[in-house]
This record gives sequence, C-alpha cells and structure tokens, in this order.
Amino acid sequence: MFADIGEILILLGHTLRALPRTWRQQRKVFEQLFEIGNASLLMACVLSLFIGGVLALQTGPTLAEQGLQGFLGQIVGLAMCRELAPVMMAVLVAGRVGSAMAAEIGSMRVYQEIDALRTMNIDPVHYLVLPRVIAISVALPLLVVFAILVGWLGGALVSHFNREIGLPFEGYFNSLGNGIEALDVVNGLLKSLAFAVVIGAVSCQQGLSTVGGPRGIGRSVTKAVVNSIVLILLLDYFLTRVLMHLHT
Repeated sequence: MFADIGEILILLGHTLRALPRTWRQQRKVFEQLFEIGNASLLMACVLSLFIGGVLALQTGPTLAEQGLQGFLGQIVGLAMCRELAPVMMAVLVAGRVGSAMAAEIGSMRVYQEIDALRTMNIDPVHYLVLPRVIAISVALPLLVVFAILVGWLGGALVSHFNREIGLPFEGYFNSLGNGIEALDVVNGLLKSLAFAVVIGAVSCQQGLSTVGGPRGIGRSVTKAVVNSIVLILLLDYFLTRVLMHLHT
C-alpha cells in the first residue's frame, strides 16, 4: 500500500511538472474529454435524478409529520452540493473512466508500446498521463454541476407528487434558494477537483505498473477502481473537515 502511494505521488509530481507542455497535447485532452462525457453523462443523469428523489422520499415524510416540509428543498440542496454529487460522480467516474484508463495504459505496458515510446524519446507521462489527468480534472467538476441540478430536480418531483410530503414546486425551490449559497456549490467543485486528480493519478499509475499479461491487466483495473474509491472516501473526510473550518 505504501509503495503504491509513493508511486502515485511521484507520478503526480511528474505530471504537475509537465503542465506547461499541455498545449502540445491539447488534441488528446479534447479526445479524452469527449470519451469521459460520452461514457458518463447518461449514467450521471439517471443516478443523480434518483439520488435526489430518494433523499426527498426518505426525509420528506418525517419532516411533514413535524410540519417542517418547507425545509426539504434546503436539505436536498445542501446534501447534493456538499456531499452526494461530488462523491457519487467520483465513484461513477472511477468505475467507468478510471478502469478504462488503467486497462488501456496497462495493455500498452504489457505489449511493450510504452517501451517503444521511450525508444522514440517520448515521455509516457507527457504523452499518456498528462492529457488524461487534465481531461478528468475538467470533466468531473462539470459532471458534478450537472448532477447537482438534476438531483435538485429529482427532489422537486418527489416532493411535489408524493402525497405524504405535499410540497409544491414553488415551495421547494423557494426553500432551495433560501438555503443554498454559492460557497456550497464551490465546496462541491473543490472536492470534485481533488477527487479527479486522485482518480487520474491512481488509474494511470496502476496502468504503468502492470505486469504479467492479460491477467495482470485485470488486476491493475481492479486495483485502480478499489484504490480510487478508498482514497476518495478518505480524502472526502479530510476535505470536509477543512472546508467546514474555513466556512466557519
């Protein structure tokens, strides 16, 4: 575990040092952006809609019993902004995109394509890792913004049509507007940016360290997804503590 963390940090440092060369890889960055959006957008829409709906369905009746259903929009809005949208989109991207990154780079490693790049004096970090890390760092915050909006809509639909809640659209969105600040959305975006860097670095590191043929590729993909999710949840706790301290 410590060896993997060390390799991830070294790869991340190498990638950050290569940022000034991003303009040389802009075509690959846009290609990766398109692939990430194509792989994740529909699932993000479905997942966010039902997350917002379930959150409203779970909390709405309890609030209605106490006559507090007017706060439902605020609760759903804050939960989606600060926690659910960043974490769930990061897990989705780790499973859909991170696994694909690890498999692609792992295949290149096993079949000696990375060695061929080095023979041609092409740095694999500049050519393979940098475009992917930048693309996922741009795509994930955009997906989180989309997920927040769709999650709000899902909560509004459930609160309006569920008889136990009986909160019309106007009351829901009034509560949402009164309870949500721009800083809440910024907190979610900062989390998503950190998660994106983790997913990109972990997935690329596992791909570059792949050995052992097709079975090794499968192990690298599994480790990339599992390690990404574990680090996302650990990082989420510490980022939440820091952001709450700054907010107060």
